[in-house]
Amino acid sequence: MAERLLLLPGWSYSSAALQPLATALRDFSRGALQVELAELPVLAEAEHWLDALDAQLPRDTWLGGWSLGGMLAAQLAARRGVSCRGLISIASNPSFQQRSDWPDAMPAETLAAFRQGLAADCAATLQRFDLLASQGDSAQRALRRQLQGMRSAADEGVLAAGLECLAQLDGRAALTTWQGPQLHLFAEQDVLVPITAAQATRQHLPQAHIEVIEQASHAAPFSHARQVAGSMLAFIQESAR
Repeated sequence: MAERLLLLPGWSYSSAALQPLATALRDFSRGALQVELAELPVLAEAEHWLDALDAQLPRDTWLGGWSLGGMLAAQLAARRGVSCRGLISIASNPSFQQRSDWPDAMPAETLAAFRQGLAADCAATLQRFDLLASQGDSAQRALRRQLQGMRSAADEGVLAAGLECLAQLDGRAALTTWQGPQLHLFAEQDVLVPITAAQATRQHLPQAHIEVIEQASHAAPFSHARQVAGSMLAFIQESAR
């Protein structure tokens, strides 16, 4: 019986940004992995996002996601317990925002500036996020243009709720508590999730599998889809043995 994997995109992007990854996973698995893409909730209240995903997404599957999508997948895995078969995050920090005991993350002032910028000039803020998501990639300019074409249709209120999720979510307890197989992929050149978070996550979650995608920016699941897919599929197959 084929395994089933559900993937959630990152903040401000639609599931189209994960289509190259889904295609690579399907090609590599030759039917052994059923891959489905989901969208982030279209809700203006951040506190209801996890409930919406729990109601929307089927159980007894692998859960995965990019950036914010990975953080939400982690919380959902912990909530579902044994009805989640495994968890994979890509360029996703257990805590996206810095905390006193988790310095390997985005400073709170930077994230607050994003929230203020979204309210003042939504379009310019999204363009800045595309710039940061693609920064570090060898083809940054082309990648940035491609990301701009994969924007979510969410309005400013929903986008603001997503930023609130990024600020509030701290998945360390959930990831420690949940006992299923975990793979966390980090991008070597990521400027939104610092590469030092990979070692911090390894120390916090010695039971999890941590890998680094070399020469990749935050947009690794799009720009390095085949490399990411190879790591994901190998982990799923190994976990099924």
